[in-house]
Amino acid sequence: MTKDLNKRTRAVHAGTRRSQYGEVSEAIFLTQGFVYDSAEQAEARFLESGPDEFIYARYGNPTVAMFEERIAALEGAEDAFATASGMAAVSGALMSMLRAGDHVVSARALFGSCLYVLEEVLTRYGVEVTFVDGTDLDQWDAAIREDTKAVFFESISNPTLQVVDIAGVAALAHARGARVLVDNVFATPVWSDAIAQGADVVIYSATKHIDGQGRALGGVILGTQEFIRKTVEPYMKHTGGSMSPFTAWVMLKGLETMDLRVRAQTASATAIAQALEGHEKLARVIYPGLASHAQNDLVQRQMGQGGTVLSIDLSGGKDAAFRFLNAIRIGVISNNLGDAKTIMTHPATTTHQRLPDDQKDILGITPGLVRISVGIEHSDDLVADILAALQVA
Repeated sequence: MTKDLNKRTRAVHAGTRRSQYGEVSEAIFLTQGFVYDSAEQAEARFLESGPDEFIYARYGNPTVAMFEERIAALEGAEDAFATASGMAAVSGALMSMLRAGDHVVSARALFGSCLYVLEEVLTRYGVEVTFVDGTDLDQWDAAIREDTKAVFFESISNPTLQVVDIAGVAALAHARGARVLVDNVFATPVWSDAIAQGADVVIYSATKHIDGQGRALGGVILGTQEFIRKTVEPYMKHTGGSMSPFTAWVMLKGLETMDLRVRAQTASATAIAQALEGHEKLARVIYPGLASHAQNDLVQRQMGQGGTVLSIDLSGGKDAAFRFLNAIRIGVISNNLGDAKTIMTHPATTTHQRLPDDQKDILGITPGLVRISVGIEHSDDLVADILAALQVA
């Protein structure tokens, strides 16, 4: 599927494989293994498999291959490897390329599980990790060394929505020979062109906007064919983090409608943020699409839109946040995001509860902070519901 086609078109058609039956909807190949016509063919396939030849579901599968090819075409990447979850993608991308003695520089503002991988897992195996304020290019410049192997960051951080300058960090990293890994979940493939802006590796939790309907866990690592097939694939296929065929089919169906969903969600998130800014019950409204956001100029250059998630900080702290959440009628309380349903969560007591208080303070995760992942419900209903809940808070 050529790059001259719009992203929305690529998300519907790229990577399609049809069986002899000519099905419209992609087939689900629910099989662990594959049959060979002869012992000689089996030997040849284990020596080197062709692009449409498969050995074992942990190594590859026709349905999974369709998803990998489609998301790679959408992202503008040479190749992709689909994983069992978003965190399998994060840990797989990092662990597959690093060894004891290597140095990594990471933004400090990260999802709790990403912090665990960097602070606990990598360091346990002898990898040195330096954390910086991801919004400060001077800190990146000071931290990246000649022996730094990789830099890692969320292009929009969870849950305080800090935005990292992909092109700026990539220029600093590449000047010292470091690979740039970007967790791009909040930006989405719709609003972000991370590879064109300098990322070497892009990671998604497909659980979020790609599925978009709360059905399955999944992840994907995107990059050059050499990195995906020579570094990531051997690690993932031997450690067992591959995506299942059924999940890949769910993600293919999700990709078909992702552009429409994300655009509608972003429009609603913008409307909600504008309606809430300056509200008497709120200490702050954090949304990258607002002119008041600290990196709004960067957001406009890098994405053009603010995305589907906003955070609000209730002046009354945890008690007010809980009263607000319990008064919501339309949104649901959960810890996922990117869903067709509006989802709200209290990061300090859920996704980031393991962080010590001083680290929460550094990251801006206050007791009153509520993250709102906006769904596809009508924006007027969502605004009215949130304003009513704030009166209770």
